[in-house]
Amino acid sequence: MDPNLTWHVLGSNEEVKARTPFAVEIEEHSIAVFLHDAQLHAIGNRCNHKGGPLCEGTVTGEYVKCPWHGWEYSVITGRGPTGYDEEQVPTFALREEAGLVSVATPPLMPRRLIAHKPLHLLEEHLKPADARPRILGISTTAMDDTNPRFSTSDILLQHALTHAGAVLHADTQLIRLRELAFRHCEGNYSKAARACTWPCAITERDPEDQLTAVYEGLVHWADVVIIATPIRWGRASSLYFKMTERLNCVQNQVTIADNVLIKNKVAAFIITGGQDNVQEVAGGMLTFWSEQDMETNVRLVRASEALRSASADLVGRALMTWRMIDEHRAEMEQPMERTGRKAQRLNRPGQVMA
Repeated sequence: MDPNLTWHVLGSNEEVKARTPFAVEIEEHSIAVFLHDAQLHAIGNRCNHKGGPLCEGTVTGEYVKCPWHGWEYSVITGRGPTGYDEEQVPTFALREEAGLVSVATPPLMPRRLIAHKPLHLLEEHLKPADARPRILGISTTAMDDTNPRFSTSDILLQHALTHAGAVLHADTQLIRLRELAFRHCEGNYSKAARACTWPCAITERDPEDQLTAVYEGLVHWADVVIIATPIRWGRASSLYFKMTERLNCVQNQVTIADNVLIKNKVAAFIITGGQDNVQEVAGGMLTFWSEQDMETNVRLVRASEALRSASADLVGRALMTWRMIDEHRAEMEQPMERTGRKAQRLNRPGQVMA
């Protein structure tokens, strides 16, 4: 044995085997101990990816899968499976003497990391100084494209983007969430704070996941984002919530790494659904997309003629809407014929429809 190794007693053979898998902290090393084919093995406990605890992972054959993001390593060699075997976590020597199991430090084989090309989302995206303002529209309404229907939120969003391009001379981009195949959030932040990564771990390991367009647009491309949603059962669209759950990887960067990814941008909302809880839906969306910053708010109102003009436009639109209601009061007070009710009346025996 290497005389430079230092041995550390883990316990009796019987005790150690009964505890596996488990981890121990010795000096600067975190060591995971596994039992495979009745033999004890020790490898580094921290996954090469984001440091997930391998001792808490699922073991299949000789490979343990990191519980955070699914990277795999042999409990015998520390290497990844075929095709990924250039990556390796450390391996440590074990010995049994007088019924006691000991592990040696430093490792027999050190950690080996392969330099991976940074994901596009991590690269710097500089906007040219002379570039036009950029407006991103995100439609969250769900729809069966085989049997499409009229979507009020969709139509208004398209109108807004057309106006932005033709009249306001902005670059525009439209993302319809219903056209993207993307997975639900896996709740990695519930495993550990550092398990919720930027970019999202799903984006990193699943090339078929299509939410990258949303991340790219929100973090790097857009100056203004307009989010359109219908109201469904008193809430925003289910696709909206599916998207915002996946945006946890953006939000958590603020608390985990003090890294603000979305800043100096403006968010606006198109919410359609009439009296069906529009205030609560708008309030919930505002809570997610904005931060309370009263000092900035005061400075903006003092400096912005646009905001003062917008308040004048608001009262003008409110009065115009009232006048429209007032002029058509008789028509609007008539009961609305819905398909189900009409069908029931048609089925009543003996009734003649004019």
